[in-house]
Amino acid sequence: MAACPNGSAMLFTAAKVTHLASLPQGRVEAGRRVCVMTEEMLRQGFGNCSNHYECQAACPKGIKVRFIAKLNREFIKAAVK
Repeated sequence: MAACPNGSAMLFTAAKVTHLASLPQGRVEAGRRVCVMTEEMLRQGFGNCSNHYECQAACPKGIKVRFIAKLNREFIKAAVK
């Protein structure tokens, strides 16, 4: 995961946000959760995905970068509300 420190953090956050939002009971607080998790990731010093996809190649769990796109969509939807 050290191939891209920004992508690694964003990949993990995206996978977690997507997983929790897919649960029926997680849908209620999905908007707030995506904002809080993204803000914490940025507060910890990680940046946004730089689209090199090295995190996907190095990920031991095989998490795909498509989850980052879903995270971005969820974040934009939550920020607009």
